[in-house]
Amino acid sequence: MRIYLDHAATTPVDPLVLKAMQPYFSKDFGNASSIHSFGREAKEALEQSREKIAKAIGATAEEIIFTSGGSESDNLALIGIAFKNQVRGNHIITSSIEHPAVLSTCEYLAREGFQVSYAPVDKEGIVKVEGIEKVLDGQTTVISVMHANNEIGTIQPIEEIAEIVKEKEVYFHSDAVQTLGKIPVDVNKFGVDLLSLSAHKIYGPKGVGALYVRKGTRIQPIIFGGGHEKGLRSGTENVAGIVGFAKAVELANERLEEEANKQRKLRDKLIRGILEINDSWLNGHATKRLPNNVNVGFKYIEGEGLVLYLDEKGISASTGSACSSHKLEPSHVLTAIGCKPEDAHGSLRLTLGRSNTEKDVDYVLEALPGIVKKLRKMSPLIK
Repeated sequence: MRIYLDHAATTPVDPLVLKAMQPYFSKDFGNASSIHSFGREAKEALEQSREKIAKAIGATAEEIIFTSGGSESDNLALIGIAFKNQVRGNHIITSSIEHPAVLSTCEYLAREGFQVSYAPVDKEGIVKVEGIEKVLDGQTTVISVMHANNEIGTIQPIEEIAEIVKEKEVYFHSDAVQTLGKIPVDVNKFGVDLLSLSAHKIYGPKGVGALYVRKGTRIQPIIFGGGHEKGLRSGTENVAGIVGFAKAVELANERLEEEANKQRKLRDKLIRGILEINDSWLNGHATKRLPNNVNVGFKYIEGEGLVLYLDEKGISASTGSACSSHKLEPSHVLTAIGCKPEDAHGSLRLTLGRSNTEKDVDYVLEALPGIVKKLRKMSPLIK
């Protein structure tokens, strides 16, 4: 038996997405920049996909810039805004629990002479709006706060942050890689100027994403070449991937409410069952969290050992985000919400998807207590 519970890391490509993509690998293979019929056909598919994705998030087609994924979108948003608006100010604000694609970019910008402030979060992982207000000043050019956290699933008060930004000449960026297709995403309701998206989290292909850039936003490219994507992202567009991305967005939005309700029920059952294990706790907010996210902690054990034992039982899970799971340091997200390093190491993330069933949840709840017990027997942390 194999159960996949790591959908926050990636998802399988939906068969309907694969079907939509296939013609663009061999039959309709043209370069969208070519003016002949093959190129025009590719261009038409590209622009139709742009329209579909824009419509899904309340944007216009001209505001969608295709990229290679969420990390590139985050980099383009922050670096592109920071350097283009450097004359006005050199201050960037983000949160202490952002994805490495944002935090590493901020570290790079700090090395380039920019000032970076990190807003704190509360014990449930919600960014403190007053923390942003406290450091916001006349030199601030961009604020970046994710829509929901990739590790603990906590949904952030994006609209409240946007209200603060409205009063200042400051751009607002949000990483919505984990929320697109899971909960409603509307750029106008949110009040954001830039929004990062990715295909492979919503049953689309890897290696394709987008950055929403509100009309009138002052931003410069970070990849140079032939001037593709309105001059903001040079490089021949991945037409097959983009078509697949658009199809994945379309399917996800059609199924959003039904899937969210189904996964929320499974999530809550998992949480209830896991918390019956002694010395366990929930990381993140109990209700303001993604419908598919379960992040729990266990005293006296290592999360890596837990993941390996679960894998032996056919259950695929993680200890945190896929981008940082190879690191030995405790999760920056968990330490930011107040977990002690030894407790942060005992974390487990289970993220549900379309294929998961109640039978899967029952199997996990049957297997997990024994694994925890076995690891605690071997633990040097228990005196």
